[in-house]
Amino acid sequence: MLGLLTAAGYPVDANEELADYVIVNTCSFIQEAREESVRTLVELAEANKKIIISGCMAQHFQGELLAELPEAVALVGTGDYQKIVDVIERVETGERVTEISSNPTFIADETVPRYRTTTEGVAYLRVAEGCDYRCAFCIIPYLRGNQRSRSIESLVKEAEQLSEQGVQELILISQITTNYGLDLYGEAKLAELLRALGKVDIPWIRIHYAYPTGLTPKVIEAMRETPNVLPYLDLPLQHSHPDILRRMNRPWQGQVNDNIIKRLKESIPEAVLRTTFIVGFPGETEEHFQHLVEFVEEHEFDHVGVFTFSPEEETPAYKMPDQIPLEIAQERREIIMQIQQPISLKKNQAYIGETVEVLIEQENPETEQLIGRSARFAPEEVDGIVYVKGDALLNSIIPVKITDADVYDLYGEITLN
Repeated sequence: MLGLLTAAGYPVDANEELADYVIVNTCSFIQEAREESVRTLVELAEANKKIIISGCMAQHFQGELLAELPEAVALVGTGDYQKIVDVIERVETGERVTEISSNPTFIADETVPRYRTTTEGVAYLRVAEGCDYRCAFCIIPYLRGNQRSRSIESLVKEAEQLSEQGVQELILISQITTNYGLDLYGEAKLAELLRALGKVDIPWIRIHYAYPTGLTPKVIEAMRETPNVLPYLDLPLQHSHPDILRRMNRPWQGQVNDNIIKRLKESIPEAVLRTTFIVGFPGETEEHFQHLVEFVEEHEFDHVGVFTFSPEEETPAYKMPDQIPLEIAQERREIIMQIQQPISLKKNQAYIGETVEVLIEQENPETEQLIGRSARFAPEEVDGIVYVKGDALLNSIIPVKITDADVYDLYGEITLN
């Protein structure tokens, strides 16, 4: 949207006080995200701003939003963001616009202009949009439609454009990145995509949202043999116990969890594994939870995120029996996080004395300390960061000797060796 607006000549500013229109790209995945979106909308309404609501909440609650927020001058659905210039032009004439396709099908390609809001060296590359799975807790397929992949040629062209802009790290995203190409080619093509992107002059390529079933020997081999593909995998496992995975409508996952993790560690010993879990899912007994505890202890993931179950009205899990009280779910989340902390600390401390490559992204003007990330940390505060002593250009990848570590972050100094 920002790329299209700037290409059409509209000035864009991150300071909403200067704006005639404020676009709020909302999330509706879980209650907490909706509450954050609503808080933002209410604050802007109280400031008498003209609001354009886009994204999942616009798709999800279009009637209610228009009724509750008279300041909302337009709604733009998840498959309609390419119409943003037309929406603004119509709003300017006094029309209150709703552009929401009931069945989202659009996905931007390399011909749609971009306006990146990430740091200079990082860019996300959306390889597909939508999801064909129907997990019992998830509303995303209803808001974003079924999977639709972009062609390998299109993705390589966009990666080349980003390389020319100085991008150092490319992050592949979709709802299920390991299913990339299934809808377009009749079979998953992540391995072929990785090898094609490996020829683009971008030092780091990172994979997010990799489901374990899609990590075939072919994909693992492509990761191992493509030098700029980082040995980093974000695996949204959600749970370990087969009973809970069946209730989640992810029964296939329970058959591969242990096997795929062991295979990954054998094939790529340096692999950095991140995962997320849901605790408090309906029917999760103490036995089920203990299974998850032991799973986390056994596999020693590098990074773990834990969410309490959020009941979403349009999902099957909302009406399931044996709902778990929120306070129990929160206790279980805290237990997993406490178990993970010494594991994360041990993983980080193993790098003390080692020299690692770090992408320098910021400088603290007060301390003149540089801030960056090693390959084992994803951006946007997903994992940790590296605090660096020494001089280096922003957006450069440099060797840093690690001198200290805590649970989340590393500390080091630039070395010329």
